[in-house]
Amino acid sequence: MQAQLRGRVDYPAAYAAMQAFTAARTPATPDELWLCEHPPVFTQGVAGRPDHLLAPGAIPVVATNRGGQVTYHGPGQVVAYPLVDLQRAGYFVKEYVYRLEEAVVRTLAHYGVTGHRVGGAPGIYVRLDAPGSHLGLPAPRPGSAGPSFAGLGKIAALGVKVSRHCTYHGVALNVAMDLEPFRRINPCGYAGLRTVDLSTIGVTTTWNEAAEVLGQKLSALLAP
Repeated sequence: MQAQLRGRVDYPAAYAAMQAFTAARTPATPDELWLCEHPPVFTQGVAGRPDHLLAPGAIPVVATNRGGQVTYHGPGQVVAYPLVDLQRAGYFVKEYVYRLEEAVVRTLAHYGVTGHRVGGAPGIYVRLDAPGSHLGLPAPRPGSAGPSFAGLGKIAALGVKVSRHCTYHGVALNVAMDLEPFRRINPCGYAGLRTVDLSTIGVTTTWNEAAEVLGQKLSALLAP
Protein backbone atom coordinates (compact mmCIF):
# COMPACT_ATOMS: atom_id res chain seq x y z
CA MET A 1 0.00 0.00 0.00
CA GLN A 2 1.49 3.32 -1.07
CA ALA A 3 0.91 6.28 1.24
CA GLN A 4 -0.07 9.51 -0.51
CA LEU A 5 0.66 12.80 1.26
CA ARG A 6 -2.22 14.93 0.01
CA GLY A 7 -1.63 17.89 2.32
CA ARG A 8 -4.34 20.43 3.10
CA VAL A 9 -7.73 19.30 1.75
CA ASP A 10 -11.21 20.60 2.57
CA TYR A 11 -13.03 17.95 4.57
CA PRO A 12 -16.16 17.74 2.35
CA ALA A 13 -13.95 17.22 -0.72
CA ALA A 14 -11.99 14.42 1.01
CA TYR A 15 -15.21 12.80 2.22
CA ALA A 16 -16.73 12.86 -1.28
CA ALA A 17 -13.52 11.50 -2.81
CA MET A 18 -13.44 8.57 -0.36
CA GLN A 19 -17.05 7.71 -1.13
CA ALA A 20 -16.45 7.92 -4.89
CA PHE A 21 -13.29 5.80 -4.72
CA THR A 22 -15.05 3.13 -2.64
CA ALA A 23 -18.14 3.05 -4.87
CA ALA A 24 -16.05 2.70 -8.05
CA ARG A 25 -13.47 0.18 -6.86
CA THR A 26 -13.44 -3.43 -8.06
CA PRO A 27 -11.84 -6.54 -6.50
CA ALA A 28 -8.71 -5.67 -8.50
CA THR A 29 -8.45 -2.03 -7.34
CA PRO A 30 -5.23 -1.51 -5.34
CA ASP A 31 -5.66 -0.27 -1.77
CA GLU A 32 -4.64 3.33 -1.09
CA LEU A 33 -3.69 5.40 1.95
CA TRP A 34 -4.40 9.12 1.93
CA LEU A 35 -2.70 11.40 4.48
CA CYS A 36 -4.43 14.76 4.83
CA GLU A 37 -4.74 17.89 6.91
CA HIS A 38 -8.07 19.70 7.12
CA PRO A 39 -9.14 23.28 7.76
CA PRO A 40 -11.12 23.57 11.03
CA VAL A 41 -14.22 21.34 11.00
CA PHE A 42 -16.35 19.32 13.42
CA THR A 43 -17.57 15.97 12.12
CA GLN A 44 -20.45 13.94 13.52
CA GLY A 45 -20.65 10.16 13.32
CA VAL A 46 -23.85 8.30 12.48
CA ALA A 47 -24.72 7.96 16.18
CA GLY A 48 -23.61 11.51 16.99
CA ARG A 49 -25.77 13.22 19.61
CA PRO A 50 -26.37 16.96 19.17
CA ASP A 51 -25.84 17.59 22.90
CA HIS A 52 -22.15 16.62 22.54
CA LEU A 53 -21.68 19.63 20.25
CA LEU A 54 -21.47 22.36 22.89
CA ALA A 55 -20.51 25.59 21.12
CA PRO A 56 -19.26 25.18 17.54
CA GLY A 57 -19.27 28.89 16.81
CA ALA A 58 -18.06 29.65 13.28
CA ILE A 59 -16.48 26.22 12.75
CA PRO A 60 -18.62 24.19 10.33
CA VAL A 61 -20.24 20.92 11.38
CA VAL A 62 -20.41 18.07 8.85
CA ALA A 63 -22.59 14.98 9.31
CA THR A 64 -20.83 11.81 8.14
CA ASN A 65 -21.52 8.09 7.82
CA ARG A 66 -18.57 6.95 9.96
CA GLY A 67 -18.98 5.38 13.36
CA GLY A 68 -18.55 7.28 16.61
CA GLN A 69 -19.56 10.66 17.97
CA VAL A 70 -18.33 14.19 17.32
CA THR A 71 -14.68 15.04 16.78
CA TYR A 72 -12.59 17.96 15.52
CA HIS A 73 -10.16 18.17 12.61
CA GLY A 74 -7.86 21.12 12.09
CA PRO A 75 -4.41 22.30 11.02
CA GLY A 76 -1.55 20.46 12.73
CA GLN A 77 -3.38 17.12 12.75
CA VAL A 78 -2.50 14.18 10.50
CA VAL A 79 -5.66 12.49 9.23
CA ALA A 80 -5.07 9.07 7.65
CA TYR A 81 -7.66 7.53 5.36
CA PRO A 82 -6.87 3.87 4.58
CA LEU A 83 -8.94 2.56 1.67
CA VAL A 84 -8.61 -1.18 2.23
CA ASP A 85 -10.43 -4.19 0.80
CA LEU A 86 -10.74 -6.24 3.99
CA GLN A 87 -11.98 -9.33 2.19
CA ARG A 88 -8.84 -9.39 0.08
CA ALA A 89 -6.63 -8.46 3.04
CA GLY A 90 -8.01 -11.40 5.00
CA TYR A 91 -9.01 -9.85 8.31
CA PHE A 92 -12.19 -8.51 9.89
CA VAL A 93 -13.24 -5.08 11.16
CA LYS A 94 -12.21 -5.70 14.78
CA GLU A 95 -8.70 -6.65 13.65
CA TYR A 96 -8.63 -3.67 11.29
CA VAL A 97 -9.40 -1.27 14.16
CA TYR A 98 -6.70 -2.91 16.28
CA ARG A 99 -4.18 -2.41 13.47
CA LEU A 100 -5.14 1.25 13.09
CA GLU A 101 -4.56 1.81 16.80
CA GLU A 102 -1.33 -0.19 16.73
CA ALA A 103 0.01 2.02 13.94
CA VAL A 104 -0.55 5.06 16.17
CA VAL A 105 1.09 3.28 19.14
CA ARG A 106 4.16 2.54 17.02
CA THR A 107 4.23 6.09 15.65
CA LEU A 108 4.21 7.46 19.19
CA ALA A 109 6.97 5.00 20.16
CA HIS A 110 9.08 6.50 17.35
CA TYR A 111 8.92 9.74 19.35
CA GLY A 112 9.55 8.10 22.73
CA VAL A 113 5.89 8.28 23.79
CA THR A 114 3.82 5.36 25.08
CA GLY A 115 0.32 5.08 23.68
CA HIS A 116 -2.43 3.36 25.65
CA ARG A 117 -5.76 1.79 24.77
CA VAL A 118 -8.77 2.30 27.05
CA GLY A 119 -11.35 -0.48 27.03
CA GLY A 120 -14.63 0.60 25.46
CA ALA A 121 -13.20 3.90 24.16
CA PRO A 122 -11.55 3.55 20.73
CA GLY A 123 -8.52 5.71 20.09
CA ILE A 124 -5.12 6.14 21.69
CA TYR A 125 -4.34 7.92 24.95
CA VAL A 126 -1.19 9.09 26.73
CA ARG A 127 -0.32 9.64 30.38
CA LEU A 128 -0.26 13.38 31.01
CA ASP A 129 2.27 13.17 33.86
CA ALA A 130 4.63 10.69 32.17
CA PRO A 131 4.08 10.36 28.41
CA GLY A 132 7.00 7.96 28.06
CA SER A 133 5.99 5.67 30.91
CA HIS A 134 5.52 2.01 30.04
CA LEU A 135 3.41 1.31 33.11
CA GLY A 136 0.06 -0.20 32.24
CA LEU A 137 -3.15 1.59 33.09
CA PRO A 138 -4.96 0.61 36.30
CA ALA A 139 -7.73 -1.93 35.92
CA PRO A 140 -11.28 -0.49 35.84
CA ARG A 141 -13.00 -0.41 39.19
CA PRO A 142 -15.65 -3.10 39.64
CA GLY A 143 -19.06 -1.72 38.77
CA SER A 144 -17.68 1.41 37.10
CA ALA A 145 -20.18 3.05 34.73
CA GLY A 146 -17.74 3.57 31.88
CA PRO A 147 -14.11 4.00 30.89
CA SER A 148 -11.82 5.98 33.18
CA PHE A 149 -9.68 8.72 31.65
CA ALA A 150 -8.06 9.84 34.90
CA GLY A 151 -4.58 11.20 34.18
CA LEU A 152 -4.95 10.60 30.45
CA GLY A 153 -5.18 12.75 27.34
CA LYS A 154 -6.51 11.56 24.00
CA ILE A 155 -3.98 12.01 21.22
CA ALA A 156 -5.62 10.04 18.40
CA ALA A 157 -9.24 9.40 17.44
CA LEU A 158 -10.66 6.95 14.97
CA GLY A 159 -13.91 6.38 13.15
CA VAL A 160 -14.44 4.00 10.28
CA LYS A 161 -16.96 3.03 7.65
CA VAL A 162 -17.02 -0.31 5.85
CA SER A 163 -18.95 -0.67 2.59
CA ARG A 164 -18.90 -3.95 0.65
CA HIS A 165 -15.92 -5.06 2.79
CA CYS A 166 -14.02 -1.86 1.88
CA THR A 167 -12.95 0.75 4.42
CA TYR A 168 -12.90 4.51 4.44
CA HIS A 169 -12.63 7.32 7.00
CA GLY A 170 -9.82 6.39 9.41
CA VAL A 171 -7.64 7.80 12.17
CA ALA A 172 -6.50 11.28 13.22
CA LEU A 173 -3.24 11.94 15.12
CA ASN A 174 -2.82 15.29 16.88
CA VAL A 175 0.64 16.72 16.16
CA ALA A 176 0.80 20.48 16.81
CA MET A 177 -2.69 22.00 16.91
CA ASP A 178 -4.77 24.75 18.38
CA LEU A 179 -6.60 22.48 20.82
CA GLU A 180 -9.20 25.07 21.89
CA PRO A 181 -11.93 23.76 19.54
CA PHE A 182 -11.91 20.42 21.38
CA ARG A 183 -13.29 22.31 24.39
CA ARG A 184 -16.35 23.21 22.31
CA ILE A 185 -17.41 19.55 22.16
CA ASN A 186 -17.53 16.42 24.27
CA PRO A 187 -14.74 14.68 22.33
CA CYS A 188 -15.97 11.34 21.01
CA GLY A 189 -18.97 11.70 23.32
CA TYR A 190 -17.06 11.96 26.63
CA ALA A 191 -17.65 15.10 28.68
CA GLY A 192 -14.46 16.57 30.08
CA LEU A 193 -12.11 14.29 28.14
CA ARG A 194 -8.76 16.06 27.79
CA THR A 195 -7.33 16.18 24.26
CA VAL A 196 -3.60 16.61 23.69
CA ASP A 197 -1.12 16.66 20.83
CA LEU A 198 2.53 15.76 20.46
CA SER A 199 3.62 19.34 21.11
CA THR A 200 1.66 19.41 24.40
CA ILE A 201 3.70 16.49 25.73
CA GLY A 202 7.03 17.91 24.65
CA VAL A 203 7.57 16.38 21.20
CA THR A 204 8.76 18.69 18.44
CA THR A 205 8.16 17.46 14.91
CA THR A 206 6.68 18.64 11.64
CA TRP A 207 3.37 17.63 10.07
CA ASN A 208 5.23 16.05 7.15
CA GLU A 209 7.50 13.97 9.36
CA ALA A 210 4.63 12.74 11.53
CA ALA A 211 2.58 11.94 8.42
CA GLU A 212 5.44 9.96 6.90
CA VAL A 213 6.00 7.94 10.10
CA LEU A 214 2.29 7.22 10.54
CA GLY A 215 2.00 6.33 6.84
CA GLN A 216 4.89 3.85 7.12
CA LYS A 217 3.37 2.19 10.19
CA LEU A 218 -0.08 1.96 8.62
CA SER A 219 1.24 0.60 5.33
CA ALA A 220 3.13 -2.15 7.14
CA LEU A 221 0.36 -3.10 9.56
CA LEU A 222 -2.53 -3.04 7.09
CA ALA A 223 -0.82 -5.32 4.59
CA PRO A 224 -2.48 -8.74 4.09
